[in-house]
Amino acid sequence: MSHVFPRHTKSSLPTAVSGQGCYLIDSSGKHYLDGSGGAAVSCLGHGDKEVTEKIKTQLDSLAFAHSGFFTTDPAEQLADLLIKHAPGDLDRVYFLSGGSEAVEAAIKLARQYHLERGDKCRTKVIARLQSYHGNTLGALGAGGNMWRREPFSPLMVETSHISPCYPYRGLQEGESEEQYGLRVANELQDEIEKLGPENVMAFIAEPVVGATLGAVPGVQGYFKRIREICDQYGVLLILDEVMCGMGRTGSLFACEQDGIAPDIMTIAKGLGAGYQPIGAMLSSKRIYREIEQGSGFFQHGHTYLGHPVACAAGHAVVSALIERNLVERCKVQGEKLDTALRDRFGQHEFIGEIRGKGLFRGLEIVQDKYSKEPFDPFLGVNKKFKKAAFKAGLICYPMGGTIDGHRGDHVLLAPPFIIEDIQIGELVDKLSIALKESTE
Repeated sequence: MSHVFPRHTKSSLPTAVSGQGCYLIDSSGKHYLDGSGGAAVSCLGHGDKEVTEKIKTQLDSLAFAHSGFFTTDPAEQLADLLIKHAPGDLDRVYFLSGGSEAVEAAIKLARQYHLERGDKCRTKVIARLQSYHGNTLGALGAGGNMWRREPFSPLMVETSHISPCYPYRGLQEGESEEQYGLRVANELQDEIEKLGPENVMAFIAEPVVGATLGAVPGVQGYFKRIREICDQYGVLLILDEVMCGMGRTGSLFACEQDGIAPDIMTIAKGLGAGYQPIGAMLSSKRIYREIEQGSGFFQHGHTYLGHPVACAAGHAVVSALIERNLVERCKVQGEKLDTALRDRFGQHEFIGEIRGKGLFRGLEIVQDKYSKEPFDPFLGVNKKFKKAAFKAGLICYPMGGTIDGHRGDHVLLAPPFIIEDIQIGELVDKLSIALKESTE
């Protein structure tokens, strides 16, 4: 009898005992192709000896030092490496243990920045519907997925939500993608005016929406307009790259492809690639300067900030991404995956759209391809898909509530950057099995 508190009390899970490359192996010896990197985590795959050796070396010298008393070489070195490649004037890195913590820190930093400037009324955060920013209360409050929010809504700070940039569902007849992008971006301006510019502190968005929409990027020009609006009203732009960052979309930082930089960025998942739990908040010079010249103290903290072993793992992972040219490989293999998905499912009656960037791809499942009508949520298509895929030896990331938190189904794919062509074929074959079994 297990004493572990599982995610689902009525499920019986196999025991994972080892990992090799793109596969996880359970105690019975069954191999599972990790088609989603867990939750877009395992960008290097499993069992990377270079990374594990660097973790062991760090453990032999220093396992822990509290950041209230010390800095450490691993933290300093990882921060230097990230800022060397970061966009815009991002200049400081605040290390945490995961994505939700990073988003909490980002929201609190945005608030303190305005306080340091004397803008005490700036308390409002604006986000987007169908976004996901984490499961702690602040991050969950910022997120726009109603199903995740509903049980805890009485506990959360109120957040405003505007439309997502989701052309498959939102593009109007006769409207170009660029016109659509500007229209939904301008909702931010309308919401700021509605709340009062003096009251709004930040806008938070994922450059490519992951879990709740299934790899939906902003259309061309969308984020440039968002950046303009934030600058116009003195609102900080927080970009959440927890899932889509660290090379996942074919550039080290996803926002590079939109030609913008945020005031604050959050990263995690691929930062540690699963070898250690680590996240980070990156701050611009301007924001850091306000804290430095004001109170001098960011009123926030966790015990494991800048954990030296986690930072050593992060440095090994980011170094591998850069030195092994794995970000470019992610882009190349992502194009191959996209081609394979379109060849197999492009005309499939139950696949409405195939989308994404790099090795961050999504398939939206629909009951009718031409009307875009989703399956009845009561059927639980995404749950059936996950179960069928797992039985076939494929780990993927199906979700429900794609359209509005209740209706719609999609499957998110985020395999390791080391995936080979033959494994892309295996992934598509097993997706086909799962699609057939879940829609019969």
